[in-house]
This record gives sequence, structure tokens and C-alpha cells, in this order.
Amino acid sequence: MSHNVAQNVGEPARRPPRLRLAIAVVLGVAVLATVIGLAVRAHDYHQLVTWTDAQQLPTVQLAAPLTSTDARQMTLPGHLEAWISAPIHARVSGYLKSWSKDIGSAVNAGDTLGIIDTPELDQQYDQAKAGLVRAQADERLAQITSQRWQHLLASNSVSKQEADEKSGEAEVDAANVLSAQADVDRLAALESFKHITAPFSGTVTSRSTDIGDLISATSDNSSPALFTVADTSKMRLYVSVPQGYAASIKPGMTVSLSVLEHPGTIYQATLIGSSGSINQASGSLLAQFEVPNLHAELLPGDYAEVHLPVATSTHVITVPATVLIFRAAGPQVAVLGPSNRVQLRNVHIGMDLGDALEIDEGLKSTDRIIDHPPDSLMQGDEVHLAAMTKEDVAHDQPKAK
Repeated sequence: MSHNVAQNVGEPARRPPRLRLAIAVVLGVAVLATVIGLAVRAHDYHQLVTWTDAQQLPTVQLAAPLTSTDARQMTLPGHLEAWISAPIHARVSGYLKSWSKDIGSAVNAGDTLGIIDTPELDQQYDQAKAGLVRAQADERLAQITSQRWQHLLASNSVSKQEADEKSGEAEVDAANVLSAQADVDRLAALESFKHITAPFSGTVTSRSTDIGDLISATSDNSSPALFTVADTSKMRLYVSVPQGYAASIKPGMTVSLSVLEHPGTIYQATLIGSSGSINQASGSLLAQFEVPNLHAELLPGDYAEVHLPVATSTHVITVPATVLIFRAAGPQVAVLGPSNRVQLRNVHIGMDLGDALEIDEGLKSTDRIIDHPPDSLMQGDEVHLAAMTKEDVAHDQPKAK
């Protein structure tokens, strides 16, 4: 019994080392957990700071490269005019007696368009013809008298002075005949103008008079034209070509055009000449083309869209219109430089093609151009470059003109 008591007394002496070990293990686990927790928190904090810094950098995308060709078509506005158009004014005064051709009528050269009643001119014409008859009678009498005096002079019946006077009177009367004949011819020409005729074959495009209207013949063309006749069997096409593309206008070149009233129909025109100079007001060269119009589909005054083939210069860079920045400094383009730093380039737009721009100054073919630049983008800003997918490239590629 005493032996059992001794064993019970010794057991508490062996428990304290196990307790200390357990406490040590618990403390070690707690310290390790604390260290791991701090490390994870520090890692998360570092990632948060990195993500926050990355979010502060604007993300940009590079413009998709545009394919370039040696030649392309440029669309320019043009206008059509009749091959020949003549406003017909009155050459004699009077009243319109009748008209026989209205607007839209086809006429041949010499056809009568209208007749003017000219009673005053008729009286002047009759008077002039009577004056011619009188002058001719005076001239015949003077010639006979001069011949008689020449015979008398041969027999010394009259003096030479008197014979010379009669010869002079005959010459004066002959000149009076010529003057009277010229006056008759003048009035006869005016009489022919009573008939208003078409100067060439074509179409009557306007009629600005009616029966009974007072017609006044003026030399300054201040009065409106009575009729207008136009030859539209072929048309003249006028196009203002920008100075930068004036070298593309070459003899014999052809262009295509379309008009609003015939959508989908393409007409061909051939160059017949140019102004040979740049208009200072518009900075363009005026080119003239000939357009066949056998079916009379094209009308004088038509607006036309002209597709002009032009050569592309090697120093011209074609970029999407979405890369352009407009600020106080003028048109600019943002370029991605070293270390993803922004460089703002001042550029000159050679040609605005709508969804694309031709830049002839300020860019190089090797530049990385930023598409859709943010408004807040400044010189030297660091940016983050977004990856461009094939779908993005296809979407940003402008359609061919």
C-alpha cells in the first residue's frame, strides 16, 4: 500500500515537461501562423499597389496599319455644263409677234424660234431703199453730165475747171450711192433679225418671252435672253483638283463619274484640258473633261461625284481618322516612343479621305501611332499598351475608296 502511494506521488513530477512542450508547440504554431499571415498580407498589399499603379496609367491601342498602293481613286465634286450654251438676245426692238419653240424642244441650226414685229424698222428699211434709188438716179445724171462736159472741153467750149467740177460731182454722187447701199444692207441685216433663229442644233432650255412682249435691243445684254439653246450631245465636266494632286492631271486621262438622278450608273469622261494654273482663292487646278451624252441622261448644271485616279506619293503616310488630335497647337498625332512614353507630333493633312487621312508632314512609316488617344494625353505621359487582336485590326481597317 505504501508502494502504491509512492507511485502516485511521483507522477506529478513527470507531467511538467510535457506541458512545456505542448505550450512550446502551440506558441511555435501561433508564431508561424502570424508570420505567414503577415507575409500573405504584405504580398496582397504589394499586388494591390501594383494594380493601383497600373490602373493609373492610361491604356492605349496602336492604329492598325493601312495598306498602300501605287495608285488609288480620290472622290471629288464636279459639275456638268452643256457642250455649247447660247443665250439668244434680240438685235431689233419691237413686239414679239409669235414663238414656235418652247423649252425642251429639239431644234436644228437655223430653225425659227420666234418672230418680232418691227414697224419702225420696216419704215426705215423702205426709206433707205428709196434713198438708194434717188442716189443711183443722181449718180447716173452726174455721170452723163460729166461725159458731156468732157466732150465740150475737147472743143474748148468750156474751161477745164468747169469740166473738173462736173467730174467731181459725178464721183460724189457715186460715193452717195455706195453710202445708200450700205445703209440698205445694214437695215436688211436688221430685218433678218426679226426672225429669232437657233445658232446650232440642240435643245431649247429656256424661254423668257411671250406674244406681245415689248422687245428692246440693247448692246450690254442687260435684258434677259429671249431663248437659250444648248447642245447636250456631249457635256463638259469641270473638276477642281487640289494643288497636291495637280501632277496627276495628264493628257488623255479618263475618270469615272456618277450623278444623283441615276444612282449606280457610271459614266466615263476624257480630259480635254486644264487651267494650267492654281487658283489662289481655292488652291486648286481646274480640269475640264468631255463626257458623251448620247442618251441625254446628263443635264446641264448636274452635280457629279468624280472618281479621279491619283498617284500616291512615297512620303505620304495614310492613317485612320481616329488618330487625330485637335488642340490649340493644330492637328497632332500621338506616337508611342521609348519606354512607352507619348510623343505628340504636329502633322499636316495632305488629304482628308473621310475615314482616313493622308499625312505628308510629321510622321514616318516606322512610327507606332496611338489610335483613339484620350483627351487628357500629354507629351511624355507613360501609357500601357493594350494587345490588339485580329478582330480589332479588321475592325479598324478603313474601307477602300
